[in-house]
Amino acid sequence: MEQRFHLGTLGVMKYAFRYDGLGGAIVRAVAMGPRFSSIEVTDTTLRVRMGWGFRATIPRASITSVAADPRRMFSRGAHGWRGRWLVNGSGKGLVTITIDPPTRGFVIGFPIRLRTLTVSAATPTELITALAATMPTA
Repeated sequence: MEQRFHLGTLGVMKYAFRYDGLGGAIVRAVAMGPRFSSIEVTDTTLRVRMGWGFRATIPRASITSVAADPRRMFSRGAHGWRGRWLVNGSGKGLVTITIDPPTRGFVIGFPIRLRTLTVSAATPTELITALAATMPTA
Protein backbone atom coordinates (compact mmCIF):
# COMPACT_ATOMS: atom_id res chain seq x y z
CA MET A 1 0.00 0.00 0.00
CA GLU A 2 2.81 2.39 -0.76
CA GLN A 3 1.55 5.78 -1.88
CA ARG A 4 4.73 7.58 -2.79
CA PHE A 5 5.55 8.85 -6.23
CA HIS A 6 7.76 11.29 -8.06
CA LEU A 7 6.06 13.76 -10.36
CA GLY A 8 8.29 14.39 -13.36
CA THR A 9 10.81 17.19 -12.99
CA LEU A 10 8.81 19.05 -10.37
CA GLY A 11 10.69 17.27 -7.60
CA VAL A 12 7.54 16.48 -5.60
CA MET A 13 7.43 13.40 -3.40
CA LYS A 14 3.97 12.63 -2.06
CA TYR A 15 3.42 10.55 1.07
CA ALA A 16 0.19 9.28 2.53
CA PHE A 17 -1.12 9.64 6.05
CA ARG A 18 -1.64 6.41 7.96
CA TYR A 19 -5.25 5.69 8.99
CA ASP A 20 -6.42 2.83 11.17
CA GLY A 21 -9.01 1.74 13.70
CA LEU A 22 -12.27 3.40 14.59
CA GLY A 23 -10.61 6.81 14.93
CA GLY A 24 -9.19 6.51 11.43
CA ALA A 25 -12.63 5.58 10.09
CA ILE A 26 -14.16 8.63 11.75
CA VAL A 27 -11.48 10.94 10.32
CA ARG A 28 -12.16 9.46 6.85
CA ALA A 29 -15.92 9.94 7.29
CA VAL A 30 -15.56 13.68 7.96
CA ALA A 31 -13.59 14.35 4.74
CA MET A 32 -10.13 14.29 6.30
CA GLY A 33 -9.18 10.90 4.83
CA PRO A 34 -6.71 9.91 2.10
CA ARG A 35 -8.72 11.42 -0.74
CA PHE A 36 -8.36 14.89 0.79
CA SER A 37 -5.01 14.59 2.54
CA SER A 38 -1.31 14.39 1.74
CA ILE A 39 2.21 15.05 2.88
CA GLU A 40 4.26 16.53 0.04
CA VAL A 41 8.00 17.11 0.05
CA THR A 42 9.49 19.39 -2.59
CA ASP A 43 12.99 20.76 -2.95
CA THR A 44 12.03 23.83 -0.92
CA THR A 45 8.89 23.01 1.10
CA LEU A 46 6.99 20.47 3.14
CA ARG A 47 3.25 20.75 2.51
CA VAL A 48 0.88 18.98 4.89
CA ARG A 49 -2.86 18.88 4.35
CA MET A 50 -5.50 16.85 6.15
CA GLY A 51 -8.79 17.69 4.46
CA TRP A 52 -10.46 20.85 5.72
CA GLY A 53 -8.98 20.40 9.19
CA PHE A 54 -5.31 21.25 8.72
CA ARG A 55 -2.88 22.74 6.22
CA ALA A 56 0.63 24.10 6.37
CA THR A 57 3.50 24.89 4.03
CA ILE A 58 6.82 24.70 5.84
CA PRO A 59 10.10 25.88 4.30
CA ARG A 60 12.56 22.97 4.22
CA ALA A 61 15.25 25.37 5.45
CA SER A 62 13.23 25.79 8.69
CA ILE A 63 13.16 22.04 9.47
CA THR A 64 15.80 21.53 12.15
CA SER A 65 15.09 17.89 13.00
CA VAL A 66 12.93 14.98 11.94
CA ALA A 67 12.57 11.66 13.76
CA ALA A 68 10.31 8.71 14.36
CA ASP A 69 8.14 9.22 17.42
CA PRO A 70 7.67 6.00 19.42
CA ARG A 71 4.63 7.25 21.31
CA ARG A 72 1.22 5.75 20.57
CA MET A 73 -1.52 8.36 20.31
CA PHE A 74 -5.16 7.61 21.05
CA SER A 75 -6.64 10.73 19.49
CA ARG A 76 -7.12 11.33 15.75
CA GLY A 77 -7.44 14.49 13.67
CA ALA A 78 -5.64 17.82 13.99
CA HIS A 79 -5.02 19.15 17.46
CA GLY A 80 -2.40 20.93 19.48
CA TRP A 81 -1.47 23.93 21.53
CA ARG A 82 1.31 26.50 21.82
CA GLY A 83 3.09 25.53 18.62
CA ARG A 84 2.99 21.74 19.10
CA TRP A 85 0.55 20.05 16.72
CA LEU A 86 -0.47 16.45 16.04
CA VAL A 87 -2.11 15.68 12.68
CA ASN A 88 -2.98 12.01 12.43
CA GLY A 89 -5.30 9.27 11.28
CA SER A 90 -3.47 6.64 13.31
CA GLY A 91 -1.67 6.33 16.62
CA LYS A 92 1.24 4.61 14.84
CA GLY A 93 3.81 5.62 12.24
CA LEU A 94 4.36 8.97 13.90
CA VAL A 95 7.03 11.35 12.61
CA THR A 96 7.92 14.49 14.57
CA ILE A 97 9.27 17.53 12.70
CA THR A 98 10.88 20.43 14.56
CA ILE A 99 10.62 23.84 12.91
CA ASP A 100 12.78 26.90 13.61
CA PRO A 101 11.87 29.62 13.01
CA PRO A 102 8.24 28.71 13.64
CA THR A 103 5.92 28.91 10.65
CA ARG A 104 2.22 29.43 10.10
CA GLY A 105 -0.33 26.70 9.60
CA PHE A 106 -4.12 26.63 9.61
CA VAL A 107 -6.52 24.53 11.66
CA ILE A 108 -10.12 24.65 10.40
CA GLY A 109 -9.14 27.88 8.68
CA PHE A 110 -7.72 29.61 11.76
CA PRO A 111 -4.03 30.55 11.75
CA ILE A 112 -1.75 28.75 14.17
CA ARG A 113 1.97 28.79 14.87
CA LEU A 114 3.97 25.61 14.22
CA ARG A 115 7.11 24.83 16.18
CA THR A 116 6.67 21.05 16.23
CA LEU A 117 4.49 19.00 13.91
CA THR A 118 3.81 15.29 14.38
CA VAL A 119 2.12 13.39 11.55
CA SER A 120 1.07 9.75 11.13
CA ALA A 121 2.79 8.61 7.94
CA ALA A 122 1.99 5.43 6.02
CA THR A 123 5.73 5.11 5.29
CA PRO A 124 7.45 6.96 8.16
CA THR A 125 11.00 5.83 7.35
CA GLU A 126 10.73 7.10 3.78
CA LEU A 127 9.30 10.44 4.91
CA ILE A 128 12.12 10.85 7.44
CA THR A 129 14.73 9.99 4.79
CA ALA A 130 13.27 12.50 2.32
CA LEU A 131 13.19 15.32 4.87
CA ALA A 132 16.61 14.54 6.35
CA ALA A 133 18.25 14.49 2.91
CA THR A 134 18.72 18.26 2.76
CA MET A 135 18.99 19.10 6.44
CA PRO A 136 22.28 20.68 7.50
CA THR A 137 24.56 18.35 9.41
CA ALA A 138 25.79 19.34 12.83
